[in-house]
Amino acid sequence: SDLLGIPVDFYVSVDLEGFVALVDAIGGVDFEVPINMNYDDPIQGFHVHLNKGMQHLTGEEAMGVVRFRHNNDGSGYGTEDIGRIATQQAFLKAVAQQVLQPSNLTKVGTLAQIFQDYVDTDLTVGNLAWMGQQAFSIGTENIVFYTLEGEWSDPRSLYLVDPEAALTLVNQYFNPYVEDRTAEDLNMPT
Repeated sequence: SDLLGIPVDFYVSVDLEGFVALVDAIGGVDFEVPINMNYDDPIQGFHVHLNKGMQHLTGEEAMGVVRFRHNNDGSGYGTEDIGRIATQQAFLKAVAQQVLQPSNLTKVGTLAQIFQDYVDTDLTVGNLAWMGQQAFSIGTENIVFYTLEGEWSDPRSLYLVDPEAALTLVNQYFNPYVEDRTAEDLNMPT
């Protein structure tokens, strides 16, 4: 809210174990892995070894894909977190396509239990039921993601959002007010 100068009405926070459980509950997700991924972090117990191309991912494999930034040899997206964000957005769309399949309607109880166990939100049960109904009617082709434009500071320790581009994005897609937000309404680090 403070960063973009618009209200955030609700939040949903998903535990990583819930992400894995959801993907497994819907029988995995078909996803076009964008690059070869070969990374090991024994301290975190995090390992991902997947080839570029269409894969049917389990929950653990999906977690590897959405957490991946670079390979053991340093190669990878080239844009590190920005590349990872694009992959995360594409993966979430693939999950939505899988969840909204009629075959998953029989799994509502399992999905509700995963939600109850792993999700923290201030949405009411009524809000969630309404959103679930809407999700089935809007179609995944109408799901859109946006990433705030910006550039990395030197050294690549901080991503600085372009305030002008952010303001345009806010006013075009997210502004709930009659009047456009102004640069003074945003709180962008510079």
